[in-house]
Amino acid sequence: MAGFTPKADNYIQLVQDAFAKQGFMQHLGVELAELKPGYCELHLPFKPELDQHHGYFHGGAIGALADVSGGFAGFTLLPEGQAMLTVEYKLNIISPGAGEYLKGVGRVIKHGRTLTITQIDVYGVTADGEKHCATAIQTLMAVNA
Repeated sequence: MAGFTPKADNYIQLVQDAFAKQGFMQHLGVELAELKPGYCELHLPFKPELDQHHGYFHGGAIGALADVSGGFAGFTLLPEGQAMLTVEYKLNIISPGAGEYLKGVGRVIKHGRTLTITQIDVYGVTADGEKHCATAIQTLMAVNA
């Protein structure tokens, strides 16, 4: 993302290490796809355990992917020794979460000393393309790790 400079030269390794400790993300099967300063893209492959009664991704899976995509977008900008915690997020599901996988794209809008604001978009991805299925806004708080 233009305009953001990470405070740790090893921010990619720090994010990878922290992501590997996310038991819930590992349980869901979420994959770290792309990192840049102020940006994080995660992928969640479809499996029957993640659907709801119509066969779409469950809203809880969509929300979890959005939350963590935004959280790690913010985390890319922290100095070593700090972590991000979600203060709040508001999620709008705008179409059914359908596809071979969901793509969560978190982008930092405003990075401050303590609070960071992110915008997250979630897409259902198929061989035919992507469909925007959710959008969120999130507030994160930097804490000492």
